[in-house]
Amino acid sequence: MAINLDDFKQRMQAGIDVFAKELSGLRAGRASINLLDPIKVEAYGNYMPISQVGTVTAPEPRLLVVQVWDKGMVKAVEKAIRESSLGVSPSADGQLVRVVLPDLNQERRQELSKIAGKYAEEAKISVRNVRREGNELVKKMEKDKEISEDTLHRLIEEMQELTDNYIKKIDDMLAVKQKDIMHV
Repeated sequence: MAINLDDFKQRMQAGIDVFAKELSGLRAGRASINLLDPIKVEAYGNYMPISQVGTVTAPEPRLLVVQVWDKGMVKAVEKAIRESSLGVSPSADGQLVRVVLPDLNQERRQELSKIAGKYAEEAKISVRNVRREGNELVKKMEKDKEISEDTLHRLIEEMQELTDNYIKKIDDMLAVKQKDIMHV
């Protein structure tokens, strides 16, 4: 059985894609509809993303509006946003939930920067987990005499090189986002 590093590349890239989506939800200058993506609403006995109970729009740079489809869900959406880590106070108006975003002060910018760092660390852990699984697989193959010891060492080196490249991508993305957040 041959090892295909493309499978591991795809799995590492998936970790980066999740990281990019999380970063897009962090607000730097203007409101982003992705800001509410991580928030789950208790709906119909389950927890669902806000995007599954309403339409999120950003009509103004510091305003998000959620058009809730089911009138009975308005209070649940409002509560979920209020209890999130965003530090905002939503207000309901019929089936609309308005979320006015405060100006970013230095303290809030630093907090957002830390959150971005936490997302980056989670992405790095996911990439390292893929590396670990790959290394375990090739070690097992070597133990079962499917590959030679030289091939084992070459594959482990290639897996490490792949990991280093993806970790660097994560660090670069984080640096750009943190610069964006801290830019007044």
